[in-house]
Amino acid sequence: MLRELAVGFETTLKNFFAPKVTIPYPEQKKPRAQGFRGLHELRRYANGLEMCVGCELCQVACPANAITVQAAENDPANPHSPGERYAYEYRIDLLRCIFCGLCEEACPTGALHLTQEFELSETSRKSLVYGRDRLVRAARSGGSVPVNVYPDFRGHRPLADIQASEQEVAGA
Repeated sequence: MLRELAVGFETTLKNFFAPKVTIPYPEQKKPRAQGFRGLHELRRYANGLEMCVGCELCQVACPANAITVQAAENDPANPHSPGERYAYEYRIDLLRCIFCGLCEEACPTGALHLTQEFELSETSRKSLVYGRDRLVRAARSGGSVPVNVYPDFRGHRPLADIQASEQEVAGA
């Protein structure tokens, strides 16, 4: 019994003087991986027009049915986007979203972007349904607008590109 007590004290003293491995979270944040997917943001062009043309491909690609898009015809006198249509209503339910990134991949204009923001705590469930105004505001309050988010990432390529590169390797 005395031996077990000595082993316990030894372990305690050894760990007591070891460097701390815990990160004090709110003050110091751990860096996130390059492919991390967090809060959505809707981007705009430099001239203020929305990049979203209301094609609804993100809604179709979403496996959790978290995205709702209703398109409307663009007014040529006062356009919202450069296309013929724009997203009259754009809503993302973050309670349903699984942050898979399929909506970002499906977007032909690059209007939808998943940021590194992950602190999404709210006090009510209704406040986790983000409308277009909150998604654009997220982009204004520090969101980035990169042209190519992951230039070295080759994980998501169209099947035709993969088959063409395999044929080049086989033919060479």
